[in-house]
Amino acid sequence: MTEGTDSGHHYAINWRKLIPLFVALVLSYTAAALGALGSVSAPEFYALLNRPPWAPPAWLFGPVWSVLYTLIALSSWLLWKKINFRERLPYVILITQLLANALWSWLFFAWKLGFAAVIEITLLWALIAANIIVFYTRSKMAALLLLPYLCWVSFAAVLAIALWQSNPNLL
Repeated sequence: MTEGTDSGHHYAINWRKLIPLFVALVLSYTAAALGALGSVSAPEFYALLNRPPWAPPAWLFGPVWSVLYTLIALSSWLLWKKINFRERLPYVILITQLLANALWSWLFFAWKLGFAAVIEITLLWALIAANIIVFYTRSKMAALLLLPYLCWVSFAAVLAIALWQSNPNLL
């Protein structure tokens, strides 16, 4: 525990209470790192693709995903504070959707399996929706923090379908 003062007010930081936040951040950013390994050639490959006019520039994906992985971690942390760790369903769904998230980059960018990536992102969308529903019954804020993630994956799914259909020789 660290103690200090701020404008005459005494405060103490209980570092043990921050362990769940640290674990949530590590879990989320590990999924990000696994996906990033599959996306090493993504900017070059994305540039080769026939893209619809509404497709975002390649540089936008990194910042968006950084924010989303942080929101996922914060959501997980809020949930962890609300429920007993023996309640497994929320964690099983969370870890499964994080693994599905990481797998998508491999399917699309590394292995160039367009159809499989489209099927997989549909599964990812369903897992995120399930995550939101399960989290909502335990922590409304934890569920709300996942809504931008669901919105982005909805957009990414439509983009993935458009890219797959427009690039039959590459995907």
